[in-house]
Amino acid sequence: MVSAVCTGCRRNEAFYFRQYSGECLCQRCFAQSVEAKVRATLTRYRMLHFDDHLAVAVSGGKDSLALLYILVKLQKFRPKTVLTAVTVDEGIGGYRDEALTIAADACRELNVAHHIVSFKGLYGFSLDEIVERVCQGGQSELTACAYCGVLRRRAINTGARAVGASKVATAHTLDDEVQTVLMNILRGDIARLAKEKPMSDEVHPMFVQKIKPFCEVPEKDSALYAYIKKISFQNSPCPYASQALRNDIRGMLNRMEEKHAGTKFTVFRAMEKLRPAVEETIKKGVFKTCVECGEPSALDLCKVCELLQHVR
Repeated sequence: MVSAVCTGCRRNEAFYFRQYSGECLCQRCFAQSVEAKVRATLTRYRMLHFDDHLAVAVSGGKDSLALLYILVKLQKFRPKTVLTAVTVDEGIGGYRDEALTIAADACRELNVAHHIVSFKGLYGFSLDEIVERVCQGGQSELTACAYCGVLRRRAINTGARAVGASKVATAHTLDDEVQTVLMNILRGDIARLAKEKPMSDEVHPMFVQKIKPFCEVPEKDSALYAYIKKISFQNSPCPYASQALRNDIRGMLNRMEEKHAGTKFTVFRAMEKLRPAVEETIKKGVFKTCVECGEPSALDLCKVCELLQHVR
């Protein structure tokens, strides 16, 4: 507890010191600040039109459920915006079933339509089966997270298309965005560095445009918001998460943030300023049609089908 008066309302006792802004906030003002940040982000990047059908990627974790909760609140001011939750079932034994139940319960409570897509239904393999076939067998240098990342992106896009969404919102927080920036730099992936942005470009009719309303909300704030609003969410980590490079980047950034408050915002804003120059160095790709699945692809065979061929 922080023994101070809230710097927002100047009335209530503060319960949280936000180090990067120097604010002491009560629960009410803190929650309002997160909601205001989401509204400002939606406006700044012109993420929504008044009549959009917005698919919300809901995993059952704290970030996606907090985002869904806020978007439902904001829907009161956008009555023609339709919301549909899309959940991806990767097929992770002892983990995903709990998240699916939590996501379904939240959607029922918020009166939001819920659509589920599964790796098994889309690709013929669950993530557990993929790991058993190629990762644990030593047949691939890629981790489970590498397979999941590619297949999950396709699954979210497929689910959004299936419900007729014009845009899909993901709950990538400030932490996620900054981690991705550093990961792409360390991998030398300049093309992806240019493409990863708060709102994706409209590059192909089969790609549903992505928006990230939480891109300037730190993960700590998202978690605290879920706690304050008593939002039930899955707290256990994915059993495959320890294999990811992202974990090392996350630890490094958190240490930097603790010593130098505001580091994450600095990296995010620096990338926003650099992106136009980076985009100019990248050749605009012409999308082909994947010979295997018919989805748009930069090559004759898309990355999803390339991975699945290896699994088979």
